Amino acid sequence: MKVFCGIDWASDHHDIALVDGDGKLLGRARISDDAAGLQQLLNLLAEHGDNPGDQIPVAIETSRGLLVACLRSTDRPVYAINPMAAARYRERHTVSRKKSDHLDAMVLANILRTDADAHRQLPADSELAQAVAVLARAQQDAVWDRTQAGNKLRSHLREYFPNYLAAVQPTTGGLNAPLARTLLAAAPTPRQAARLSRIQLKAVLKRAGRQRGIEAEVERLHAALRIPQMRQLPLVETAMGRQTLALLRKFEAACAAADSLAEASVELFEQHPDAAVITSFPGLGALSGARVLAEIGDDRSRFA
Repeated sequence: MKVFCGIDWASDHHDIALVDGDGKLLGRARISDDAAGLQQLLNLLAEHGDNPGDQIPVAIETSRGLLVACLRSTDRPVYAINPMAAARYRERHTVSRKKSDHLDAMVLANILRTDADAHRQLPADSELAQAVAVLARAQQDAVWDRTQAGNKLRSHLREYFPNYLAAVQPTTGGLNAPLARTLLAAAPTPRQAARLSRIQLKAVLKRAGRQRGIEAEVERLHAALRIPQMRQLPLVETAMGRQTLALLRKFEAACAAADSLAEASVELFEQHPDAAVITSFPGLGALSGARVLAEIGDDRSRFA
């Protein structure tokens, strides 16, 4: 007898429903989101014929979380059903929009019973590929956070310190560059920037890691930071400088997170057997290759 399992998940508990090939409800349960709940689920599946050679497939509306990770580790078919798709299936069973965890679990089980071929099960990626995916996606999120923090800082600087933005624009990386961030930390207001001496600017460059062309860059910054500009009132300008330092700390943290995760992603990706194949494609380096591996995985049976 073919059995299908649907799981309606929540943050602290999960509703389970098992149906047979005719859609008849065979069993139901509500389990806690912990090791005891997982064992309860595995016992329920075992009671209905689950065994290593013929495992009961599971449908759930997420591809992440400890429950999904533990189910995938048993090598059983796990289907992550898009919540929007599940909502359309739900309308086949009830016209009421009232939330019912038990009904949702049954709907998910019946999706596998009737339309399993229309949905793709989660790939059987190796542990290394899954780890690369975690880091690569986290690094992409960190890049988005860095961009958001940088845009917020740049918008704030336009309101009182446009000379700084013009001064760091020629620098490789612009506002993201270590020099730009180090200079802003040393002089967050136009008044402080205009008072920086050549010796102080040289020290800023060295703190930022600059090793060549220091004298020329000192002269350029020294002139750029003294160009007349429109100014806020003195107390307002000082207050906006304090706000800049707060925004800069967030920006620095976002930059550090993106760089650290990029390094970790590359290090792990280069340990994967597919790394050489993926990076052999034009335009794909180690970091972009890690992102590609994160999306396609290394399950050889996933694609035709």
